[in-house]
Amino acid sequence: MLTCAFAFAAKSAFSAANAGRGRGDDVRWLFGGNDNVNEGDSDMRVQEKRVAKPKADEVLLVTSGDLRLSANQACWPAQREMEEKLTAAFAHKGFKLVRAHAYNEAEKHGFIASQRQGMDVFLHIHPQARLVFATAAWQYSHHVLPGLRSHKGPILTAANWSGQWPGLVGLLNLNGSLVKAGRKFSTIWSRDFTDDFFLNALDEWLRAGRITHDLSHVHDLDRKKLPAASAELGARLARALKRRKAILGVFDEGCMGMYNAIIDDELLNPAGIYKERLSQSALVARMRVVSEGEARAVYEWLAAKRMKFDFGSDPANELTLDQVLEQCRMYIAAVRMAKEFGCDAIGIQYQQGLKDMTPASDLAEGLLNNADRPPVFAEGTREELYANGPLPHFNEVDECAGVDALVTNRCWSALGLDPSTTLHDVRWGEHYKGNGASGNLDAFVWVFQISGAAPANHFVNGYAGARSERQPPMYFPLGGGSLKGVGKPGELVWSRMFVEGGKLHADMGRATAVSLPAEETERRWRETTRQWPMVHTVLHGVSRDQMMARHRANHVNIAYAPDAETADKALAVKAAMLKEMGVAVHFCGVGQ
Repeated sequence: MLTCAFAFAAKSAFSAANAGRGRGDDVRWLFGGNDNVNEGDSDMRVQEKRVAKPKADEVLLVTSGDLRLSANQACWPAQREMEEKLTAAFAHKGFKLVRAHAYNEAEKHGFIASQRQGMDVFLHIHPQARLVFATAAWQYSHHVLPGLRSHKGPILTAANWSGQWPGLVGLLNLNGSLVKAGRKFSTIWSRDFTDDFFLNALDEWLRAGRITHDLSHVHDLDRKKLPAASAELGARLARALKRRKAILGVFDEGCMGMYNAIIDDELLNPAGIYKERLSQSALVARMRVVSEGEARAVYEWLAAKRMKFDFGSDPANELTLDQVLEQCRMYIAAVRMAKEFGCDAIGIQYQQGLKDMTPASDLAEGLLNNADRPPVFAEGTREELYANGPLPHFNEVDECAGVDALVTNRCWSALGLDPSTTLHDVRWGEHYKGNGASGNLDAFVWVFQISGAAPANHFVNGYAGARSERQPPMYFPLGGGSLKGVGKPGELVWSRMFVEGGKLHADMGRATAVSLPAEETERRWRETTRQWPMVHTVLHGVSRDQMMARHRANHVNIAYAPDAETADKALAVKAAMLKEMGVAVHFCGVGQ
C-alpha cells in the first residue's frame, strides 16, 4: 500500500459573525489584496482585511469551470446536484461544507471561470483551511492552481462518477497538475457519495488530512529483466533520437489550463526533443492559401473510402460541407507547416482563439495520426509530404502525449507494426457482465474517448466504419465534424508521460479493446458525448480505483498490436527506449 497524499484549495467567504475575532492564529491579514504589500507603504492606499480561519466543523468548497460561458451554463445543473450530495455526505459526518464563492446570478452558474477570479477567491481563504475541490464537469485547472499551490491546509479533490460532462476528466487534469506542481493532496470519486469506499475515504481525510489508496499495481522498471533483444532495440532507438534530435511543433502552448501537459525545455531537451513554437494564427493564414480543389481532393479521398458525413443545412447546429472543407484545409496547412519547420510531431491547441476563427480541428487531427491518410503535396509540386505513414499529432497540445506518440511511432515502425496512435480522455467506465462480440465478459470496461481525433485504423472497419458528426455547439461554435468510430477489438499498449519531482516519468501497461453489444455501445455514447469516438477498454491488472488514484493526467495514449505476444514485445521496446532517454518508467499491472 502506498499513500497518495494529494491536495486541493478553495475560496471562502465569511459572514459578519467573524468580524469580532482578534489578530491571532486564526486570522490571516491581507493588505490591499496582496500579501506582499508592505504595511507602511503610503503609495499603495493599503486597506487591511481579515480572513478568519473556518470553524472546526467547517470545510470549504471550491470548483472551477470552463472559459466558455455556454459550457458553464450547460454543466451547472450537474455540478449543483453533485454539490448537494457531497454536502449531505459531509453533514452525515458532522461537518458543514461551505461554498467559498457565490453563484453568479448574471451568468447563471457557480464556477470559477478565469484565473483572475480564482486568485481573487483564494484571497479570502485562510491558508490552513480544509479545502475540497469538487467537480462534475471539465474544468480549466489554471483557474484554481495558483491558489492551491500556496495553500497550506489539507486539500481534497473530488468528482462524481459520471461520463456526462465529465468531472472525472477534470479531476484527473487537476490531479496531474498538482503532482507536477509538487502540492500534496488527496483525491476521491463516487457515483452518489454514499458508498462505503467513499465514506471510508472521507473518514480518513477528516481524521488525518489524507487518503490512502492501493498503488500496489505500480512497479518501477528493472531494465535488466527486459528481454535482451527488446532492451537493445529500445536503447538503440533512443541513441538515434539523441543523435538526430526531434522537433515537436507546438501550435500555442497550455491548452485549457492543462499545466500538467507542458514539459519544460530543461526536461525535454536531454531526451533529444526540442520545441518549435508555432502560432495558430499562422495556421489560419496558411489555410487561406489552400485552394478549393486541394480541400475537395481530401474530402473526396475520404468519401471514396466510404466514410460517412452527417450533413445538414443549419450550420449553427448541423454539419455542412463548407465546414468539412475548412477542416480539410487545416489538415493540408498543418502538414505543410510541419514540413517547413522540420517537425516530427505537431500539436494543435484549437479551443480558445482558434474556435472563433475556424471549424474544429479534430477531423484533421485524426487524419494526421493515421498511417493511411489523404496525400498532401508541397505547394506547387507533386512531392508528397510525410508519405507512407502518420504525422503524429498530440491533441490539445499535450506535450506529454506528444513525446509519447513520437516514441511509439519510432518503436512500432522499427517492429514493422502500424504506428497509428492517439490519446484519449480517461472518460468514465462501468462493470460489464454478459455476452459481447468478444465473447463472455465479466470486467470493468473503461470508456476511453476523445473529441474526434482518433485514427481510422483504430476503428472497426476503418474509414468505412467511421462517420463525421457536427461537434457540440456549446464547445465548437463554428462546427466542424468529428472522426467517430468504435475501437476495434484487439491488444493495446497504454501509456502516460508526466512530470513529477522535476523529472520526466512514464506509466505503462497493457490492455485489451473489447467489443460490446450495439445497444451497450449506444448506451455508453448517450452517457458521454455521442459525436466522439470511443474504445471499450479493459486494463490488465489495474482496478478502477487503482487507475484513478495513480493516473497523473486526463489523457492516456494507446496503440494497437496484432496479438498479445507482440504487444508485450512492443511494451518492452518502448519502455527500454524511454529509460535510455532518461525517463523514469513504471509498469502498471504488468509484472517483470
